[in-house]
Amino acid sequence: MKGLDEIKFGFCMPIFAGAGDEAPRTPCYETLDYEVSRDAVLECERIGYDSVWVADHLFLGRRGAILECWTTLSALASITTKIRLGTIHLCNLFRQPSLMAKMAATLDVISKGRLEFFYDAGWNSAECHAYGIPWHDKAYLRMEAMDEALEVIKRMWTEDRASYEGKYYRVREAVCEPKPLQKPHPPIWIGVIGGFPGGEEESFQRGRERVGEEKALMTAAAKHADVWNNTPTTPEVYKKRLGVLKEYCLRVGRDYGEIRKSLETQVLIAEDEKELNKAMDRIKNLNPQQKFYGPIDVYEKFCLVGTPEDCIRQIEEFTDLGVTYFMLWFLDFPSLKGIRLFAEKVMPHFRSGS
Repeated sequence: MKGLDEIKFGFCMPIFAGAGDEAPRTPCYETLDYEVSRDAVLECERIGYDSVWVADHLFLGRRGAILECWTTLSALASITTKIRLGTIHLCNLFRQPSLMAKMAATLDVISKGRLEFFYDAGWNSAECHAYGIPWHDKAYLRMEAMDEALEVIKRMWTEDRASYEGKYYRVREAVCEPKPLQKPHPPIWIGVIGGFPGGEEESFQRGRERVGEEKALMTAAAKHADVWNNTPTTPEVYKKRLGVLKEYCLRVGRDYGEIRKSLETQVLIAEDEKELNKAMDRIKNLNPQQKFYGPIDVYEKFCLVGTPEDCIRQIEEFTDLGVTYFMLWFLDFPSLKGIRLFAEKVMPHFRSGS
């Protein structure tokens, strides 16, 4: 396992309500309330979480109600002091990369260098069609556009006046001042969108069947990523995915060891089996559609489920593979019991001096 001081834990801020809907990350959150979600972030900062993460969607959850990513992060930047601020699968299609570079640089400045920049090619056609945003049906074209966008963004973050002319984007003598405080730039995250809970299939391969898509995504990751993230999966599948990343690093001449590894996953934690079953019963009662919520063994296979000791053991299976960052969706939210129990009983096991 990696040195204990390297393991970090982030809180994925619920900005949409999923109870009774199809969003598997917020099954107990019945009505979206910014103040409830905000207060959870403040509590996470107080008890020692390393980061807070905000998803980038235009509609999601019950009645499509969701807070906008950058507006929310800007608000959090002003009321927090040390917790890092991350985007989750920031959609390249929603904003021009030149504007995105400016927005990110500004947030890094006002937060005193706390931005984690998690970027994505975009996958939800319904959002784009509804909002009149141009959409590429071929996934590999979206991946190629993301690759170019990151070239533009990095140049604007690091050059006095950035110019770029590509297949998808062009900028001419573009100024981005002030620059981000983090040097050479905020950490860039790229990752896989998984298929939890997709049964036995290898969701990464199933989701990348179209010609050229895996190549475009993995090439961009090998070139640009400071951190490579995966969504809920098993250690066995994660190990296979790391092999793919290593292969593409060799292709582009990147040091595989430079890229940190992360897991974004759901958590259901309780003091004992009785409390765990009570939490699972609440999830099932609030979600009679049962589309994502099956037997507890499905959760146990793909997520962090159980007592603190169970969660420690499950996390260690990933840290043994080199994973050093965990982005966590707490399934019992808006209750803070899981958030607090995890911080009290699990996180100290992975801190120096524990």
